[in-house]
Amino acid sequence: MKKTDLKERKILFFSIFAMLTLMPVKADAMHIMEGYLEPRWCIAWGVLTIPFIIWGFKSISESVGKNSRVKLLLAMAGAFTFMLSALKIPSVTGSCSHPTGVAFGAILFGPAAMSVIGLIVLLFQAVLLAHGGLTTLGANTFSMAVVGPFVAYFTYRLMRKWNLSDSISIFTAAFLADLLTYVTTSFQLALAFPSEVGGFMASLTKFMGIFAVTQIPLAISEGILTVLIFSVIKKYSSEELRELNVMTDMGGAV
Repeated sequence: MKKTDLKERKILFFSIFAMLTLMPVKADAMHIMEGYLEPRWCIAWGVLTIPFIIWGFKSISESVGKNSRVKLLLAMAGAFTFMLSALKIPSVTGSCSHPTGVAFGAILFGPAAMSVIGLIVLLFQAVLLAHGGLTTLGANTFSMAVVGPFVAYFTYRLMRKWNLSDSISIFTAAFLADLLTYVTTSFQLALAFPSEVGGFMASLTKFMGIFAVTQIPLAISEGILTVLIFSVIKKYSSEELRELNVMTDMGGAV
């Protein structure tokens, strides 16, 4: 068996193990649920998301064109995002708290690619698990698959530019991506449901305050898990990472 094939089998085994370990038992929690937003907000967030999806398809096509073996890492990024974002903790009427898992793929492939992967993940969750909804797909995609990945990518790049360690850079990127996703969700809900007293700002403060109780511990946990996942990928797939040219600054190893 070729050394590269063995590495790919190890990564695939790890991905399956992680999926089985993180598989949710219940499917009663959601992103912004089906029918919760008025049609005008559903359309607006969907329109804002479309350019990022188009950019994402081009980005993925370029990555796969350079090296077809990155399909395995793309699949793993999708599986990681799917399983983490399916773990729900009820937080506030109309939505919930959960990890996002988008930082992993954003650091590997860039934020645009994760817009497509995130859209696919959210679509499958809406159809198969009743998490989120089809009418709110645009809003959920914008918060989790656009804002989250861009925050993760630029946080990671900035911290590496400051010569901070791999672990600190990856942890902070995943942590902030998780939190900013929920800041965006709070913003979306506050726009749609301004408070009768205090308007938008009062509603935003309320949503963000409720989310913070569960989301901060989840963001910390996601940051730690993402660091561990990267340590495994770095160990068993350094060749693919080198060819991707996305982690050449990680400890000088790839």
